[in-house]
Amino acid sequence: MQLALVIVYTVVCISLIATVLLQSGRSAGLSGAIAGGAQSLFGKKKGLDDLLSRITTGLAIGFMILAIVLTLLVAG
Repeated sequence: MQLALVIVYTVVCISLIATVLLQSGRSAGLSGAIAGGAQSLFGKKKGLDDLLSRITTGLAIGFMILAIVLTLLVAG
């Protein structure tokens, strides 16, 4: 069981790294500040960035839960 959790944990770690790297940057200097103001005025940009943000959140939660479970299994 512990080996299976370590394998799942490794897959979650690699997936989390990949999704963070695939996301676009939040700002690009002055043009990013202007675009950010326009997005807050006209609504949030939907699409791939929104999907990647949700996937990243889910993977981060899974990462934290698996880290705690593995710590308890090794310590106990």
